[in-house]
Amino acid sequence: MNPAIEVKNLGKTYGSVTAIDDLSLTINPGEIFGLLGPNGAGKSTTLRILITVLKPTSGTATVLGHDVVEEPDTVRSLIGYVPQERAIDRFLTGREHLQLLGDLYHLPKAQATQRIQELLKLVDLEEHADRTAKTYSGGMKRKLDIACGLLPNPKIVFLDEPTLGLDVHSRLRIWDHIRQLRKQGITIVMTTNYLEEADQLCDRLAIIDQGKIKVIGTPKELKAGLGGDSLSLTVKESQLDKLDRLSEGVKTLSFVRNIRTIDNGLDIRVESPEKSLPAVLEVANRIDCQVDGIEYHRPRLDDVFVSFTGHALKGEYPDPVEE
Repeated sequence: MNPAIEVKNLGKTYGSVTAIDDLSLTINPGEIFGLLGPNGAGKSTTLRILITVLKPTSGTATVLGHDVVEEPDTVRSLIGYVPQERAIDRFLTGREHLQLLGDLYHLPKAQATQRIQELLKLVDLEEHADRTAKTYSGGMKRKLDIACGLLPNPKIVFLDEPTLGLDVHSRLRIWDHIRQLRKQGITIVMTTNYLEEADQLCDRLAIIDQGKIKVIGTPKELKAGLGGDSLSLTVKESQLDKLDRLSEGVKTLSFVRNIRTIDNGLDIRVESPEKSLPAVLEVANRIDCQVDGIEYHRPRLDDVFVSFTGHALKGEYPDPVEE
């Protein structure tokens, strides 16, 4: 099977600033592939190179076998793009947005009319198609964005932060629409800095930090690769001076795979959860360190991110911009 997208040693610099550095990845046809990382990690730069808006400083990238630098027009004819910033005219109706795009794509009128009706149904905007966009909620505007990106009937769709600023209900509906696109055989490439979104949606993902790919895999593989459950232990502020001794004592336990100091305690990766809690508490008691709280959980995607980057990803959802 030929890859949908192939990236080799891709780099992009702006003067002395390196946006992405030596990125290599392969995206398979029909999968949802995520680029997960914080703002400024290089996700959007990578996306803009793949949609031919930016030229790379080094390396190569092909989309369905076509070089993004040598064959940009061909690449553009094969893809759809939904930007992070909404390109909505508040005084046009949803249908008028799509009709205008149809004219820009030079679609025959009959074909455009049929395609627009199909897309309005796909994104659940049939009943609202003739309302002006200023009356749309944030979720409805995002659905219209997606419909606009799908109008040319692309083989690959690029989504830049598809649920940024949406309320919970709208976010879940957008997820359903993205899954529906995959069922139709469309390859989806999306950027996100939301851990839950990457975990729930992506067949595979690449964690990007400071312009470099740290790891690629399925969410399940990446979590399983950590090799143990997590025990997070916190202590009172008055006990922080005992953390180093506590860490040294916990390291001697045979079932401890890894240990990391956090703001007010320790994050401990363990092999045997049934043995870990009493043994860790025994170490704390031995050095007279008062434990304030303990949290136990199976490996999560945020644990994977911390393991490969050394820091947490602030992937909480912000307050919605609009209802």
